[in-house]
Amino acid sequence: MTAIRPAQPGQTLAEIDTPALVIDLDAFERNIATLTKSLVGRSVRVRAHAKTHKCPEIALRQIAAGAVGVCCQKVSEAEAMVEGGVGDVLVSNEVVGAQKLARLARLAKRARIGICVDDPAQVAALGDAVAAEGAQIDVYVEIDVGARRCGVAPGEPALALARKIVATPGLHFMGLQAYQGSAQHVRTMADRRAKIDAAIEAARSTRALIVANGIACPIVTGAGSGSFMFEAASGVYDELQPGSYIFMDADYARNEWAPPLPRFEHSLFVLATVMSRPVPERIVVDAGLKASSIDSGLPTVWNRPGLEFTRASDEHGVIEAKPGTLAPALGEKLLLVPGHCDPTVNLYDWYVCVRGGMQIDSSGGKVEALWPITARGALT
Repeated sequence: MTAIRPAQPGQTLAEIDTPALVIDLDAFERNIATLTKSLVGRSVRVRAHAKTHKCPEIALRQIAAGAVGVCCQKVSEAEAMVEGGVGDVLVSNEVVGAQKLARLARLAKRARIGICVDDPAQVAALGDAVAAEGAQIDVYVEIDVGARRCGVAPGEPALALARKIVATPGLHFMGLQAYQGSAQHVRTMADRRAKIDAAIEAARSTRALIVANGIACPIVTGAGSGSFMFEAASGVYDELQPGSYIFMDADYARNEWAPPLPRFEHSLFVLATVMSRPVPERIVVDAGLKASSIDSGLPTVWNRPGLEFTRASDEHGVIEAKPGTLAPALGEKLLLVPGHCDPTVNLYDWYVCVRGGMQIDSSGGKVEALWPITARGALT
């Protein structure tokens, strides 16, 4: 982590050095409250996904709002969360390799740790690791509910894995990981709902089979920001794993949103400075590929109609001004909404947290705090 901070508390947006990753704290807190309110009366709990933010400070705020803990995708992410004070972490992913498993087993002696498996060899290796450390760990069988990524097939293959987990000392079978990730950005509500309905049925039938064979299956966990109310209403899912809801990005904004799904606000921005104005209709900012991920599309320019971010190179972002648009001046700052929040976060060391509005003038908000992105680059 760099020692150079892009801002200091009390500064305005215009005074922040760029590129900078900025959180609108008011919108961020409303998003957390919106999720909590949407689940009132539902017999489900939230396990917020920390792969989105990689920041224990945010995780603790989610837990304070009612989450039971967080998910991570990597052992190193889980280590950062536990070191930051989080006591309950599910690595909602498969982990392979003796070094990683040994670290996970050691971590399980400091906090409640869960992990997913989809192969008998993973169960055996995990059993060896916890035995060597004298640890215990929660284990979930991941089933493929339509994403075609990780996960054993629903039904009998999942039952066979559950039996192996139950028979392995130090491993506690907790249930099923059933996340339909490919459905989260399906644009129409009807098509997204259809994919989630298929996932719900796969989880329902697999849990019933496991229970019918005398194995308790206390938790079915999964769901994401684009679908979580469908899983919440299913009567099958016990735990929800939304992540992007705290920030929202340009790609999620392209989804159709309607009840029962609540609408979340954009709260995460890349602040950029106009570094070149070679011709009147072309604006170049200092935020390119190394400042904002474009795997899910280019960023959008926030609250500046007529300006379109059209292309990016390593250190440059090119914005085109439509005819008749008042183009920003050299040195002026612009807010960009990232195309995909998760990998954009991984490009930065700090969140610059602003309270009181996102106007880039004297009427706008002020920097309230800087939060370290502790798990940035946590890939192992």
